[in-house]
Amino acid sequence: MNTKVAALVLFAAMLLAHPARGDDKAGDLTDMQSLRTAARADKKALVASVLKLSDSEAKRFWPAYDAYQRTLDMTNRRRVVALEGVLATDAPRSDLYARTFANEIIAADEGETKARRTLYNRTMRALPAKKAARYLQLEEKIRAVQAYDAAAAIPLLK
Repeated sequence: MNTKVAALVLFAAMLLAHPARGDDKAGDLTDMQSLRTAARADKKALVASVLKLSDSEAKRFWPAYDAYQRTLDMTNRRRVVALEGVLATDAPRSDLYARTFANEIIAADEGETKARRTLYNRTMRALPAKKAARYLQLEEKIRAVQAYDAAAAIPLLK
C-alpha cells in the first residue's frame, strides 16, 4: 500500500509540477535520461535553450506554450484523480468501476490530444516551420518520458 501511495505522489508531482525558469540544458536530446533530468529541473528553460527564439518569435510562442501547459495540467489532474482509485487498494474492482476508470483515462487522453492539436496550430503560426516542428518533437519526447515513468509506477487494475 505504501509503495502505491508513493507511486501516486511521484506520478502527480511529475505531471503537475510547474518548473521555474533557469539555464539548465539537456545536452543530447536523444539521451532520454538527460532529457528527463532537464525537463524535471526546468522544462521551460529547456525549451528556450533548444529553440533559441528571437524576441518576436518568443512574443508569439510563449503564450501558446503557457496555454498548452495549463491545459496539460488539467488533463493530468483528471488522470491522477482516476488513478488514485486504482492505487487506493489492492482489492479487485467491479466491472462498473473498471468501465468508469477506462472512460476517465480516455477522456483525459482526448483532452490532451485536443490540446496538442491547438498547440500545433498555434505553434505553426507563431514560429518558422522548422522551429515549430522542433518544439513539437521536443514536447513529444518529454511527454513520452513522462508517460513511461507513469506506466512504470502505476500497477494494472485488478
